Amino acid sequence: MNKVLHQFVCQTCGASFPKWAGKCEACGAWNSLVEEAVASGPPKGLNAGGKHKLKGEHISFVPLKGEKKPLPRFLSGLSEFDRVVGGGLVRGSATLVGGDPGIGKSTLLLQVVCRLAQGARVAYISGEEAIDQVRMRAERLGVSSISCDLASATSVRDIVATLDQPDTPNVLIIDSIQTMYVDTIDSAPGTVAQVRTSAQELIRMAKKRDIALVLVGHVTKEGTIAGPRVLEHMVDTVLYLEGERGHQFRILRAVKNRFGPTDEIGVFEMMDQGLVEVHNPSALFLADRHGDVSGAAVFAGLEGTRPVLVEIQALVAPTSYGTPRRAVIGWDANRLAMVLAVLEARCGIAFATSDVYLNVAGGFKIVEPAADLAVAAALISALTGVPVPSEAVLFGEVGLSGEVRRVSQPALRLKEAAKLGFTQALLPQVDHPAGQPKHAPPLKTTELRTLKALLPLFEVSR
Repeated sequence: MNKVLHQFVCQTCGASFPKWAGKCEACGAWNSLVEEAVASGPPKGLNAGGKHKLKGEHISFVPLKGEKKPLPRFLSGLSEFDRVVGGGLVRGSATLVGGDPGIGKSTLLLQVVCRLAQGARVAYISGEEAIDQVRMRAERLGVSSISCDLASATSVRDIVATLDQPDTPNVLIIDSIQTMYVDTIDSAPGTVAQVRTSAQELIRMAKKRDIALVLVGHVTKEGTIAGPRVLEHMVDTVLYLEGERGHQFRILRAVKNRFGPTDEIGVFEMMDQGLVEVHNPSALFLADRHGDVSGAAVFAGLEGTRPVLVEIQALVAPTSYGTPRRAVIGWDANRLAMVLAVLEARCGIAFATSDVYLNVAGGFKIVEPAADLAVAAALISALTGVPVPSEAVLFGEVGLSGEVRRVSQPALRLKEAAKLGFTQALLPQVDHPAGQPKHAPPLKTTELRTLKALLPLFEVSR
């Protein structure tokens, strides 16, 4: 019989250690080591001498091209959700939905379940709430009359025994994976061993029965799925529901998708009746924009296959400290430091004696380097007091030598800007394939080679 030993496992990265320590040496997280019991002994299939005592069965290989047509996806009817998952949920797939507590994960999935229930059999299992609590949310959302199998359970053994049958639901929601437990693991629910084993058993059953499985995962203050990061490698799709508490917008972002594009986003607005789709997020993000204010520039971004226009706001104020402050919301602070250094070294504009504040309006988060040019324009405008032209959009990556580099899909960005009434664009040079006619862009464009070419717009001579 195998002995039971105890080891300390990091709840952030999954690394194990023989002794407790305040800091995980693998990922650097503090107070993340939790004691867990593990079985000690030779691996299964080996005897004490290390020799094989069991023989495995032969596996059969099949051609790459199958004879059967792929099964149709489950469409929820929420176009923003279906866009992010790649056109609907795939049978036998596992999807992980993460987000901050209270951001709206359960609300969104309950709406998705009730939409899916109109054309498929769905089951919603909650490990955090009682059945009456889920019914209260359904009544608030106006979907209580929808036919949906509802249960409150946390035992993976009971869930698998109930659903591992020929007549099984097509879609299964588990809310949340941190509340599930396997009784063969001697550790509390939410630990690395429990989360990993519970997800493994549920995914195995889902792929065996062609169930579209959706797991809800909590997000830590660092912005990662609580528990092991290996959970993201076990599933087929990873979605994050993002948003600021002070804003009504919620962004559903795909960071991994085996059945569709990554970095795709869906935009929702939190209302009394739940999450409402936003089909034109650019118009919503620019709704409260004032074009005659200095320090504001409109960035024509691209999220997956969707162009999105957002306003970048900058404020430059004299500092009262020896070290000026740099505060950023919605963008990378390291990239802001790089743009400031390029403006000082290549354009001769000094920010060393000023505090710099940068904000992306609407609670939107930008990860695209194409926002460099818009950020630089907002910073120069805030320093000089000269507003950026209200009818202009900007995009382009800035290099360390001060050059403005090309970005992907410029025509798509310009088309979205023209749709919203913009008439001018500042962008890097665009290549036109040889032998093809040069089509006129939908709005007037000004191509910039270097960042210095931006200065005359603000009456700055260097």
